[in-house]
Amino acid sequence: MRSGRRPMARGRRKPRKGYRRFGEPTKCRFCRMKIGHVDYKDVQSLQKLTTGRGKLLSRKRSGNCAKHQRSAKVAVKRARYLALLPYVGR
Repeated sequence: MRSGRRPMARGRRKPRKGYRRFGEPTKCRFCRMKIGHVDYKDVQSLQKLTTGRGKLLSRKRSGNCAKHQRSAKVAVKRARYLALLPYVGR
């Protein structure tokens, strides 16, 4: 045992967030709905991918796969350009 330190915890670890019990990762929301690319006119789904300040959520926080995260990035930029989404939230 180490001097002055607690012994290391042994036993089952808590599973990581976003992963099921047997290591199968959760699927992307667009893959589950079988959507090929994210549409810039679908403002409700784009707002779920941005913070209250108008920043894009990362893949880790949004749960998207790489393909749909890139598609969502382009869709958010197009929606901002057409004033469907704000550049800066308040």
